[in-house]
Amino acid sequence: MNKKLGTAILLTGITTFTIHMINKVQFSFSTVKNILSCPNNKYYEWRFGKIRYIKKGSGSPVLLLHDLTPGSSSYEFSAIIDELAEKHEVYAIDFLGYGLSDKPNITYTNYLYVQSVIDFIKVIIGRKTSIIATGDAAPIGIMACHNDGEVIDKILLLNPQSINKLNQIPNKQTRLLKFLIDTPILGTLLYNIQTTKESFKKVFLEEYFEESVNVKEEMLMSYVEASHLPDFNAKFSFASFTGRYMNANIIHALKEIDHSIYILYGKSKKDIETVVDNYIYFNQSIEAFGIENTKHLCHLEAPSKVMEQINILL
Repeated sequence: MNKKLGTAILLTGITTFTIHMINKVQFSFSTVKNILSCPNNKYYEWRFGKIRYIKKGSGSPVLLLHDLTPGSSSYEFSAIIDELAEKHEVYAIDFLGYGLSDKPNITYTNYLYVQSVIDFIKVIIGRKTSIIATGDAAPIGIMACHNDGEVIDKILLLNPQSINKLNQIPNKQTRLLKFLIDTPILGTLLYNIQTTKESFKKVFLEEYFEESVNVKEEMLMSYVEASHLPDFNAKFSFASFTGRYMNANIIHALKEIDHSIYILYGKSKKDIETVVDNYIYFNQSIEAFGIENTKHLCHLEAPSKVMEQINILL
């Protein structure tokens, strides 16, 4: 009996050590290209950690809010930021838990990000600011405007998340999943499986881009790098995202705000017109415009088409 127990302990130890080494190797290879590094990097010392941002151009201020999916960062706006900066003072941030910002071991929520956006505008920008937000960041822009409308000018949403999905709150299954991802060895392995180059390529081809030829190596590696910097701490925001802790019911806020709200969406994105119709249902003043032959990341796949609309709207 003691011999069997000893063997089991030994095998468990060897397995744990092997998984740990696999995790370390993947993190090392994922960050070697240093794609996200930029001479314009600045950092806002917020109460929960440093928030990395880029500032370009001059004019009326615009704040870019990237999606909250794994691997997301301000790189998402790399194809439009320079042209946008020709007419605006542009700020592109990495949310806490993403990109080159700090990634503390906390539960990330919509309200955490809303407060970070409001504080960033007040402390760093210092003027009324328009917001461009993608996907799951759309409710952050809406809630920030509702909570402190004096700091927000116009809101432009790029393929906003479904209101129905935003209403889904954490349950036993999602809480358990978050707990598993938060664990040191197994959770890190589960996270690494979800954030390989092959995994991101699959998502780009199926959900993000309409044309596979537009998916570039640098795009994929930027997502891989963002999801593994500086180490396994990058998984904590993913755990909260998967656990639905970033969701928030925005219907009340959407009904009450009277700011100019625009939606740009990829016409090839599945069910997006139904999503857009739901937003307009709760706020009749919303104007929506479709971008032909694009899906979720229309601003990365077809930047000229997106900028044509942004220049008109902002």
